[in-house]
Parts: sequence; structure tokens; C-alpha cells
Amino acid sequence: MQLPNLLSSIRMKTHLFIALTLTITAGAAFIFPPHLATAQQATDQVQPEEQTSVASTPNKKSATGENWIISVANPHAAEAGAAVLRAGGNAVDAMVAVQLTLGLVEPQSSGLGGGGFLLYWDNNAQKLHSVDGRETAPQNINPKHFLDANGKTLKFFDAVVSGRSVGVPGLPKLLHQTHQKFGNKAWEYLFSHPLKLAEDGFKVSPRMAGLIERRATGLSRFDTTRAYFMDDNGKPLRRGTLLKNPAYAQSLLDFQKEGADVFYKGRIARQIVDVVQNAKDNGGTLTLGDMQNYKAKERQPVCAPYRGYSVCGMGPPSSGAIAIGQILGTLEPFDLKALGPNNPTAWQLIGDATRLAFADRGRYVADEDFIVVPKKGLLETSYLQKRAQSLKVGDRLKQANPGTPAFDHAFNYADDEAIELPSTTHFTIRDSDGNIVSMTTSIESAFGSNLMAGGFMLNNQLTDFSFRTHVDSQLIANSIAPGKRPRSSMSPTIIFKDGKPVMALGSPGGSRIISYVAQAIIAVIDWDMSIQEAFDNPHITNRFGTFALEASSKAIELQAPLEAMGYRTVSISLNSGLHGITIKDNTLIGAADRRREGVVIAE
Repeated sequence: MQLPNLLSSIRMKTHLFIALTLTITAGAAFIFPPHLATAQQATDQVQPEEQTSVASTPNKKSATGENWIISVANPHAAEAGAAVLRAGGNAVDAMVAVQLTLGLVEPQSSGLGGGGFLLYWDNNAQKLHSVDGRETAPQNINPKHFLDANGKTLKFFDAVVSGRSVGVPGLPKLLHQTHQKFGNKAWEYLFSHPLKLAEDGFKVSPRMAGLIERRATGLSRFDTTRAYFMDDNGKPLRRGTLLKNPAYAQSLLDFQKEGADVFYKGRIARQIVDVVQNAKDNGGTLTLGDMQNYKAKERQPVCAPYRGYSVCGMGPPSSGAIAIGQILGTLEPFDLKALGPNNPTAWQLIGDATRLAFADRGRYVADEDFIVVPKKGLLETSYLQKRAQSLKVGDRLKQANPGTPAFDHAFNYADDEAIELPSTTHFTIRDSDGNIVSMTTSIESAFGSNLMAGGFMLNNQLTDFSFRTHVDSQLIANSIAPGKRPRSSMSPTIIFKDGKPVMALGSPGGSRIISYVAQAIIAVIDWDMSIQEAFDNPHITNRFGTFALEASSKAIELQAPLEAMGYRTVSISLNSGLHGITIKDNTLIGAADRRREGVVIAE
């Protein structure tokens, strides 16, 4: 997608410089081929968490069960959830134990200093719930928050590694609130596994060690973070190091005893605010009032039809369910099954449908508490059929522009300029009563803001907002505002057939989450793959006109035919973290992405 005419060449260069800064400042995996000419295409190459040499492991195999199943990105967290399920806990109980453990053993990805989105299928009530635990901007924030004294946008990682990027964490409230409503086991019971790991220590995993090494400069900027992630000689912790976290253990004890209030009104709230406001060289504006006013919100799930299925996910401020629904709806007229997974024409269609969805996403989707999002119009069958008519089999879509969906109210937004780098995790749980959790959580960039409070990392989610509020006189939908939640691509998904859940999945991966999840759905529904085969399938993504082909995979074989159609291509690691399940004939089948350290446990 070309930059809108309204964006000047000066601003384009500024954004390209921001993107290039990622490599210099934080060691983010970044490839910038000289042919990429737009800011969107530049950010298309940025990886939220780098591939590490030890990320892929050979034991990623599907597991099956008849009672319960859990698929999680870290073995310690999977065991924590499995222990709860074995003891008679339900999916929400297991969710709490899993996330408390992930925040300890996978601190680069998520934790109590971040936020998340939850889809919960209550099997007894036959109802799907979606809970928004996304972070919020402080109340005293202003439109110049990410501008320097000269009115220029900050270098991206100067904003990230600071107190300025930290929003009010939403995850503690989401966990406690959801458990109070749906949990089965006593709240206190769910802390035993993560508490033991924090007190006795756990061995630093290969992936965690690799990312500590990659991000050593940022992690060494603040005293508390440096002391935790570096050894006595100031070197990054090595794999296999026994790591204890007494500060996290104390936070868990307080959370166990006092519930979410300790994070929003008590000791931990005061600690978070102090760390943010007094961050070295670049403090933030977070206050105790911001913490006290935070609410986790139950929102209406967004569902879209696809070949007789109903694909459901999280609505705004997540763009995930809308974009996935648009991609699938635009592809519905095409016979992807006949084309097959190795056909370049299939990927031409998938790529161009994704480009159209991202064009709409960039213009229309943000926190619907602040703007009117045309959800119905964006997913309307007639609108998507019209979008599909612009796709020609075997012929590259020359220009992917935002469409004109039906609005309940008339608004005219400018295209977004945000760079989204969520460092994220996803897990899926199905309990013996048929309840399902599909949950994606995040602290944004790897290790978030690089600030620690209470033994956990603090998010940098405010950098998911556009750094500018307007393009000339047009408002950017995803501009920053007091109390607003930044747009996200997190896409926890549950798929239904005849009213019954048949699949649940999600992934980390920045804005490529949308592609990873949509393509896994296509692989299962159109190409009859098992869920593990779908996750193992090479990634091929196209959001802004350039195809990214997963390096060292069969995807490279499509480079020549795609380039013959007129596309530009680039070969890079595409580091997803898909975790999910399918349900068929009362058999539970789980899968974990081979690109990370996750496992499936089932009984």
C-alpha cells in the first residue's frame, strides 16, 4: 500500500528513520531492503521478538485428550495450568495459574505489568464472553506526549525504553475479575505453582537467554532490571541459570491475599507509579488516580461467517477479529481448497485480501469508547463481496486502498501511523466441562518498557498509539488521548460450527498476528490440515504490498512465481507463537508452535 498523498516526504523519512533506529537502539530483528519505499513497508519488516537460534525445538507434536487440554508457550506455565485442571479446576482457574507463571518464566512476552484480551466460552450457559484487559493512557496525557521539545516525533525506542511508554496495566484486574465471576477453585490455591518457582528458582530457558542477550543494552539502562537480568559480571544471564525472583514472590503473596486492589490502590500500585514517574532521563505521567480508575471491560465479541463456520474474536480496541473476518469474507468467493497450500495464486489472493483488510484497519479501527468504529459495515457481506471483486486470480492488486463501509455515524479518519511491536504470548485451555479460554496477553515490545516493579516487567503499550494525532486536519483514529486504549492486533479466536466450539487459537507476532491466525484457519478449513500441520505450515504474509516469506522454509519456493506476478518479496524469520486446539467427535487435539518453547498437555 502506498503512503497516502497527505503524508509528506519529510514525514516518510522520519518514519523510516524511526524504523531503522530499532536495530541500532534495541537490537530488534530488522531487514530493510532498498526497494521498500513506504513507512508501512518498513515497519512490515520489524519483528516484535527476534528469532533465537534455540527457539525451535523438535518435540512440538500434537497431543490428544478426552477430558481436558492445554496449549501454552512455556512448559512451566503448561504444568501450572495442568495441575489446576487435574485438581478439578476449570479453564478460568487454569488461566490464572498459567498467566501468573508466564509472567515469571517468559518476562519478555507478558506479565502483571501488561494487559490482554480474553475469550471465554461458558459451556453451561452456552455463551461467549470477551474481556478487554488492555492498558489505558494516563489522564494527564496530551497530544504532544511523543513529541520532543522541537515538536518532532521521538525516536521509537527512546519512547519505548522509558516511563513515558507505560500505560495502566490491565492484566491483574482481568485475572481477578474474571475469576470472581467464573472461577471454581479458591483464588488462593491458584498461586502455589508460580510462588514455588519464584521462591525456589527456575532455569532460564534458551529463548529467554537469547532475548536477554539481544536486548542487553535496554535491559542494562535501569538498575533494577540490570540487577535481575545480568550476572555479577554484568553479562546477560545464560541458559540454564537458576533464577529466583523474591520480589515477584512478594507481589504474588500480596495479590493472593488482597486481590486486584493491591495493584490499583495498594502497595504495588504505589511502586508502579514511583518507578514510572522516576524512570531515568524519561519519566512518565502515570498517577495513583490512573491506577485506581482502571476497569477491565466485558465487550461484545465480534463474529464473522466463513464457509459455514462462525469465527469469533475480540472487538476494538483489538483489530484482530475485524481484520480476520474481513480477510476470510473477502476470500469466500474463491476456491482455495482447489488451489491448495502450495499454489502461488492462492497466496496472491490471501495476500491481497490481507492488504485490503489492513487498509481498512489503519483508517477505521481504534478504541471504540473514543471513536465510532464501523464494525457492522466492515464485516457486511455485500461490502466484502465488493472488496473481493477487486481481486483477480493470478493478477496482483495494484493498489490496496481503504474502502467506504457503511457507518452508523459519518466520520472521516486519516490513515494510522503507529508502529506495533507487541511482545506477546497466547494460550488455549479447554476443561472437562467444555469451557474454553483463548487468551492473548502482552507487554508490547520484548521486555516492555524495560522497567521493573514488583519483580515484573512494565508494558510500553502507549507506543501502540500513533505518535501524531492528525494528518493535516484529519483525526487519526488511533491517536493518543487520556484514558484511551491503544489499538492492538491480538486475536484470541474461538470458531463455532452449528453453535458448538470446534477450534480455538491465537498467536503473538505484532500486527502479523492477524495473518498467522487467519492462515491457520484457512489451512484447517480449506486445506484439511490438522491443527499442528496448520501451525507448522510456512508463513507467507503481505500487509502493505511486499510478501514476507518465512526463511529456511518451503515458502521460498514461491518467491519466483510471486515476483513474476509483480510482487516484491523478502525472506525473513516469521516468529509466530500459535497455540490452539480443535475439537472433533469429542476428541481434543492440541498443537504448539514449533517456533517457540510451548507444549500441549492433555488427558
